Amino acid sequence: MKAVILAAGEGKRLRPFTETLPKVMLLVANKPILEYVVDSVKKSGISEIIIVVGYKKEVIMEYFKNYKGVKITYVEQDKQLGTAHALLQSKKQIKESFIVLSGDNIIDQKSISNLIKDNSKYSILIKENPQPSKYGVVIIEKNKLKEIVEKPKEEIGKFISTGIYKLPKTIFEQIEGLASDGVYDLSSVIQSIVDQGEIIDTIIANEWMDIVYPWDLIKVNESLINSAPSSKGGVIEKGVTIKGDVSIGKDTTIYSGCYIVGPVVIGEGCEIGPNACIFPSTTIGDNSVINPFSEIRNSVIMNDTHIGSNSSIKNSIIAKGTIIDNNFSSISGSNTLEIEGEYKKLKNIGAMIGEDCTIGSNVVVDPGVIIGRKCKIEPMNRLSKKVGSSSKVM
Repeated sequence: MKAVILAAGEGKRLRPFTETLPKVMLLVANKPILEYVVDSVKKSGISEIIIVVGYKKEVIMEYFKNYKGVKITYVEQDKQLGTAHALLQSKKQIKESFIVLSGDNIIDQKSISNLIKDNSKYSILIKENPQPSKYGVVIIEKNKLKEIVEKPKEEIGKFISTGIYKLPKTIFEQIEGLASDGVYDLSSVIQSIVDQGEIIDTIIANEWMDIVYPWDLIKVNESLINSAPSSKGGVIEKGVTIKGDVSIGKDTTIYSGCYIVGPVVIGEGCEIGPNACIFPSTTIGDNSVINPFSEIRNSVIMNDTHIGSNSSIKNSIIAKGTIIDNNFSSISGSNTLEIEGEYKKLKNIGAMIGEDCTIGSNVVVDPGVIIGRKCKIEPMNRLSKKVGSSSKVM
């Protein structure tokens, strides 16, 4: 059996972090989202994977060129018309039943194995969700799929579609038929199959996490980091206090006086401290520097970043290559954010800063403020609203 992973989308709601990367390549616990999906598929026993690429495809292909243990074939979706249209691009590669997954959803190996083992011609993984109205809610009757209702306004059920299916090769005929009517989403294709009387088994997924908005990276990082193995690479000087599960990459130096409470993942080639405090659910990417007397809590710090002394960062995302001077503060609190025409009320949210920014000393960022990539923020500023990419704040 083969697996098809849909990874062609841009992820507009995740900007500025997807301005130079496809969303599936955003790092969570120092690994691309897509790698978690590929790893789970491989562990389930599938040895051939077709990845549907599109937006910034070169980033994906370059990263996985030396990936071991599974054969990866790429097909391209030139225009991102929908999930069914993306799947259709893999038609020539499929000769029998297969599974299809999204490259931007975290899924565990056991759930995939249960899907593969199911005897039904069609199967779907579903998951209970506290906010089902954000997704396609599934109506179930005796463990069989009866209906998928996209983003219902009323509460009609607690289980949602994960978008992960086991399907027969004949699905492509259904997709082509609906595409001629301008229907390109996989949920509609599946609903048409149900309407034709086909039986679709529902299987409850164990672990499934969706990444749609920037703050989802913090939430998913917090979850995944709990399963990260503890390892101590590099140099840890005397006088360092480490509690809980902490992973430290090779060629990293943790200087004297640092206090680190896991779960924490620190990449390779980093310099931490002296006297820096790293608290739970924090990831620090490769080749990053955290200067003395800085404090980081529940945050995603990506590769090649530089955090100045006496800084405080909470519930935040700092993207690749950003340089922050001394006495920086991201205030964590509540805010309402507008993303692609949607308004979201958030709690306990800090700053979300794009890649390659330069931020001067004594800058304060209010809760939920998004700063685009390649921005220059002069010293002594307080930022209370969104800053677009390539902006300069005097």
